[in-house]
Amino acid sequence: MHNVLILYYSRYGATAQMASFVARGVDSVDNVQSVIRTVPAISTLCEASADEIPDDGAIYATTDDLKNCIGLALGSPTRFGNMAAPMKYFWDNTGTSWMAGDLSNKAGTVFTSTSSLHGGQETTLISMMLPLIHHGMVIHGIPYSETTLSKTQSGGTPYGASHLSGAESNLAITDDEKNLCIAQGKRLAKISLALFHAHP
Repeated sequence: MHNVLILYYSRYGATAQMASFVARGVDSVDNVQSVIRTVPAISTLCEASADEIPDDGAIYATTDDLKNCIGLALGSPTRFGNMAAPMKYFWDNTGTSWMAGDLSNKAGTVFTSTSSLHGGQETTLISMMLPLIHHGMVIHGIPYSETTLSKTQSGGTPYGASHLSGAESNLAITDDEKNLCIAQGKRLAKISLALFHAHP
């Protein structure tokens, strides 16, 4: 079995739910399995270390997770049109993986959750693509052959799955948003396998 990494940061739980749906799509493909990881919150006052194991939810990602995957889905809530600081902090500390080429020629894709419909979903998705491109990943989104993309009235973009969580971060993930997450995960798994066999 080959690992496909689902790496996310979630403050109120919506991005974590999306990660589970992306993982469901990955797990629907033979010969791959999803590995779900998160990153710790960071202090706004000073650099502080989090416990090595979180109290609940997914365990924290390490650079070994990057090395040992054949593909990666990256998820973060939107922060003023950008990925959240804890996710940015994680990628800022992956220089060793970059120099080793741990992610080179592997498939990468991104997903996000925002409190407002036009609150920077697409720029956040693009901001998450940038470190993946620098790591040499092959980036993909969601094609319009996924018909849900054309009819969704909530989240969903060709750059990657998205969710509208509402001002109170309490809106449930819609069926369209869920289906796009699953479709994106399934596509990631298939592309990851194809690239792995092309560049073992």
